Amino acid sequence: MSANVKPLEELEEGLGRHDRLMGADLGTKTIGLALSDVSRSIASPLETIKRTKFTADAGRIIALAKQHDVAALVFGLPLNMDGTEGPRCQSTRAFVRNLEKLTDLPVVFWDERMSTMAVTRTLLDADASRARRAELVDKMAASYILQGALDRLRRL
Repeated sequence: MSANVKPLEELEEGLGRHDRLMGADLGTKTIGLALSDVSRSIASPLETIKRTKFTADAGRIIALAKQHDVAALVFGLPLNMDGTEGPRCQSTRAFVRNLEKLTDLPVVFWDERMSTMAVTRTLLDADASRARRAELVDKMAASYILQGALDRLRRL
C-alpha cells in the first residue's frame, strides 16, 4: 500500500472534527463524485465528470476537493462478486497511484459491489427516465459508496 492509501480505520485518526470526505465512482466513461457534510453523517451527489484525459480528470477532482475543503478521498473499488479483484480494480488502483503524484490527500478504497445496481433500482423505482438515470447514476453511486464509508466510520 502506498503512503497516501490508508485503511478506513487509520483515516479517522488524521481527520479534524469538521473535515469533509469526497467519494468517487470511477467508471470507464465518467467519474461520479459525492461530498460528505462537515459532520461526516450524510453523503450527497456532487458532480459527474465526463472522462477525457487523466490529467484533466484528476485536475477536476483535486480542484473540487480544494473548493470544498475535502480532507480525504474515498474511491469505490469494483470487486468481483466473489471478492476478488479484476481488471476494473486494477484500473482504479492505477488511477489512484497516478493521482497520488498530484495530491497529498489520503485515499481510502471502499468495496463498491452492488452500488450502481442499487442506485439504478432506486431510480427505476422513482420512475426516472432512461436519460435522467444516465445523468444521475454515477454521482449517486459515488454518494452510495461514500455513505457506506461514513456509516462504517461512525461504528469505529
